[in-house]
Amino acid sequence: MTALILIDLQNDFMPWGALPVKAGNEILPFINPLMDRFSHVFATQDWHPEDHVSFAVNHGKRPGETIEVHHETQMLWPEHCVQDTLGADLVPGINKEKIEKIFTKGIDSQVDSYSAFFDNAKKKETGLHQYLQKRNIKELYFAGVATDYCVKYSVLDALELGYKVFVIQDLCRGVDLHSGDVKRALDEMKSKGAKLILAKAI
Repeated sequence: MTALILIDLQNDFMPWGALPVKAGNEILPFINPLMDRFSHVFATQDWHPEDHVSFAVNHGKRPGETIEVHHETQMLWPEHCVQDTLGADLVPGINKEKIEKIFTKGIDSQVDSYSAFFDNAKKKETGLHQYLQKRNIKELYFAGVATDYCVKYSVLDALELGYKVFVIQDLCRGVDLHSGDVKRALDEMKSKGAKLILAKAI
């Protein structure tokens, strides 16, 4: 059984949002036709409280700076995808009826959460893995944003959990905070066992 996982297709990650992923909107026209090719489609949704640890404003710092949290380096971001705001909503035009279930992440104010499966501390799960297991889904296709953060960490966790993983690289977009981050993310996913494909190959 296969499934499509759509990562964080939310307003705040689009060019008009609080944490824009460059050209993130370019993939949107291709998402609905892509969903039609899968019997199982899931989505993730950043769903942060206002006092989230990743928000630079909560530390009197600027986006792009880092701090230490629980002995781990925490990247600081603009406020984004705050619970029950327009910015946290899935982008308009996406056929939500095709999405079987949405898994929220980043709910704990003290721990960031890039992956579709776990928070960054690997202490809490989103429930996605259990949901897939119950349905005997073993092959996952990923699309969305951002290639070098939430897509990457979702893919790496999926590989560790034993899934066969495909990254639809032409339907992903990255932050590239440091030049080359997107390429390095794709290389890392590939080196760990993910297959990089184009949408037309599905």
